[in-house]
Formats: sequence, structure tokens, C-alpha cells
Amino acid sequence: MKNFSTVGTRLVLAALFCGAAAAPAARAAAASKCEFRADAPDQHLVVRGDTLWDISGRFLQQPWCWPTVWGMNREQIANPHWIYPGQVIWFDRAAGRLRLGNRIEANGGVNDPATERRSPRLRTEGLGKDAVPSIPAGVIEPFLSQPLIIENDELKGAPRVVATQDDHVFIGKGDKAYVRGELNGNTSFQVFRPGNPLRDPVTKEVIGHEAFYLGTLKLQAEARGGDVHTFVVASAKEEMGKGDQLRAIPPTPMQNYVPHPPGQQVDARVMAIYGGVTHAGQNQVVSINRGKLDGLDVGAVLQLYHAGRTVSDSTAPKGWLGMSEQRVRLPDEEVGNLFIFRVFKHISYGLIMQVTAPVEVGDVAKSPE
Repeated sequence: MKNFSTVGTRLVLAALFCGAAAAPAARAAAASKCEFRADAPDQHLVVRGDTLWDISGRFLQQPWCWPTVWGMNREQIANPHWIYPGQVIWFDRAAGRLRLGNRIEANGGVNDPATERRSPRLRTEGLGKDAVPSIPAGVIEPFLSQPLIIENDELKGAPRVVATQDDHVFIGKGDKAYVRGELNGNTSFQVFRPGNPLRDPVTKEVIGHEAFYLGTLKLQAEARGGDVHTFVVASAKEEMGKGDQLRAIPPTPMQNYVPHPPGQQVDARVMAIYGGVTHAGQNQVVSINRGKLDGLDVGAVLQLYHAGRTVSDSTAPKGWLGMSEQRVRLPDEEVGNLFIFRVFKHISYGLIMQVTAPVEVGDVAKSPE
């Protein structure tokens, strides 16, 4: 493996980011951060267990620069081609780019560079079960399909269980539930129970609720001549009963998005840490007070900071009559990265990637600088 001989080389976004429409100042600012590591390898053989985040971290000082060095536009970021075990990531030092190739066996020369083909484009296959994920999939799977956050507008019109089979206090799999509310053509629903309110750390307003996922119901008979529908419990994670609410089962979201900076400046705060703890570390999930209406999408990467404290400057010269006291705010302190993997209107879930200090409720999460 060669040593990296062009330490400090800046990558110019105008040349690498195909189709991007960023302003020149924004391009220059982003390019100045997208540097290859001094110890970047010449190549990396993709193996099972790799993630896009880990692979990009081998080559780049900032893993979120992945789209830049691939020359990807926004459409390719949201719907990328996939990388598979057995392929080779090449570092094209002359062009300052990463390229993807396939390893070819010829005359038994599996490890001979002459038997490897380089391709300037990403593999054009659709998503397969063996594709390399963006981040560790097992950590976030429950958060992709279960209603763990319910925003206020969803609570207002949600169908609800008004009675149970034989007036049982709780029902389980195979039991009947009687539901009142608009189904809007849906037949399969998740059952949830609203939990603790989620308050915006800045405005102090309640913008959603945690939701306890209870299981699923399937429509057996739609209301005829009334407004009460008959459902059967299809699965039960927890006991469910009268008063619990329903939400149509959403389509399973894609789990593999390219890490990238948000399309616009985002300044958010950590609202809650999953599990009710006060501090979070790497591979833990937090919710923040910004969502799709604020410019976030799946795969966006934010930098995490401890908000700077406001302190008294005891060294400042005294004012008139010596009565004034100056207060100053200390700079925010960077502590890690947050990968956004599920986005609601005003709230998002993020997975903490690298972290140098415990993340707390109220910490800052904003666009990479």
C-alpha cells in the first residue's frame, strides 16, 4: 500500500459533484472539508460486515464527503447504485476520486492487480439483500417500521379501539377488536399507545409524543350502517385494549442511503434519547426537533455539539461605578456525528456514529461546517 503523497489536497466540488447547484461560496466551503486521509489505502476489498460509513472513513477525514468523491448528484444520493462484497474500491489519486471495480479471476491470478478491472461508475444493479448498508442495520431496524414517534396531527384523527371481544380488559393474537374512525381504504394497522410528550428544547412546545408499539390489527369487516369496524389482532407485542389507537402500516422505508450533508442549513437540538437515559454514546438513537419540513432527509449527516455555556467574565474591566458584570457565551464543542435514518415532518431519528463525549438532551445537531 502506498503512502498518501498529496496530503492537504482540496477537492473542488464544481468538478466532482455532478449536477450540483450549490453557490460558489458553498462549494468552496464544502470542498475545503473534503480531504482524503493521510493514510488512505490504494484500494479496499469490500467484505461482509462493511458499511458505507466505515468504508468512506478509511479514505476520507469526513465520512459524509462520500458523495463528493464519487461525483454523485442528489438523485444518485437518494437512489444510489449499490456496492457488494467482493468488489474493489480504488483510490484514483490523480483524479482525487474513488472508483468501483470488480475483481476478476484470470489464470488463477486473484491477487494480481493486472487481473482486476476498474470501472468509473457505481454498479448499476438494483438493491439486493447482500448490498453493503450505509450504517449497521440491526441497530435501527425497530425504528424503521414501528411507530415510536407520533406527531400531533396524527393523534387527532387516529382510529381507536372502542370495545374488545367479550369485554376483555386486554386482548391478544386472534382476538377481536372493535374500532371507530376513518380507515381511508387501509386494512392493516399498527396499534400504539401515546406516551411521554416530546418538547422542543428551544420553544418548549409539545411537537409530538413517544409511542408504545403494541402490535398489529387486520380488518375483518368494515362498518355497515354504522361507524364501528371489526378487526382481528394479527400480532401482539404488548397487551392492547380499549382506548389504544391505530395507524396504517407504512411501507417499509429503504435502509440504504448515501451519507451526505443536508440540502440546506439545519440547526437542531437533541430532544430525547431512546430508552429514557440521560446520556448517549456511539450506536445509540436520539430524536431531534427538525424533520423533512426543515430540509432533512434519510442519510443526512449532522455534527453534534455540546452547547456552549454562558459564564461570567471576571477578567473584564469594570463598568461605570464598578456595578456591571459581563456575561459571555463559550463556543459550542464538537462531540460527534449523527446519521439521520428516519424523518417525520418536524422530528427525526438519528444514530450516533463517532462520539468523543456523551451526548445529552439539548445538545446541538447542525449541518457539517
